[in-house]
Amino acid sequence: MKKQSVSAAALAVLLSVSAVNHFRSPGFYGQVVPRSLCRDKQGRFGVLTRSQWISASGAAEIAAAAGLLFPATRRAAATGTALMFAAFIAGHVSALERAFGERGSGRERVIHSLRLPLQLPLIRWAWSLRKA
Repeated sequence: MKKQSVSAAALAVLLSVSAVNHFRSPGFYGQVVPRSLCRDKQGRFGVLTRSQWISASGAAEIAAAAGLLFPATRRAAATGTALMFAAFIAGHVSALERAFGERGSGRERVIHSLRLPLQLPLIRWAWSLRKA
């Protein structure tokens, strides 16, 4: 098996585990959805509820994982995955701001301080899979 195929399969597994977790433990992802995007939080750009955003991102991760597994769709899926991870940065910044706010906890500060910088290597990993 080619090194790139192994790498794509590994990222697909990571995305699949995360996607399943979106549906099993949605509360873990709730803080990452910016309030401004949530219709149920009167966000000015609210299109979906927080719960719907969590489900939609889980579904997007499942689709990305599937696309990464097939050489014919890998380039498009890798591009989309990199863009998805980049889009998630806004949510991670928002969660980090709330964690360090007056209602944030020490646990939230640690979790969100670790989750934000993970986006950069994930973006790079996905982008590297665009090569034929």
